[in-house]
Amino acid sequence: MVTFVNKLTVHGDIDRFLEVKDRLTAYMSSQPGYIGHEALRHLGDQRVFLELAVWADAQAHASAVRSEEFQDLVKDLGPLATPEPGLYETVEAAPGVR
Repeated sequence: MVTFVNKLTVHGDIDRFLEVKDRLTAYMSSQPGYIGHEALRHLGDQRVFLELAVWADAQAHASAVRSEEFQDLVKDLGPLATPEPGLYETVEAAPGVR
């Protein structure tokens, strides 16, 4: 398993950002290899979000983001937020934690 982590700093309309994020999440959650996700919002800065998405492997994630449908959806994000994406592997986990 791998975890996709994306820090998003919103510089546009937050409600519009949330609409776009929800469409992207709906698309990604329907893709092969998608396991689950969690969205977090910074308590000290309401413009900063973290998206954590667990995938079966890096190849499944790469296939999803290379798709034409994803590319059409993600272009709506650029005017609203600055992403800082990365794909991570688990090095160590506490018992009971993925």
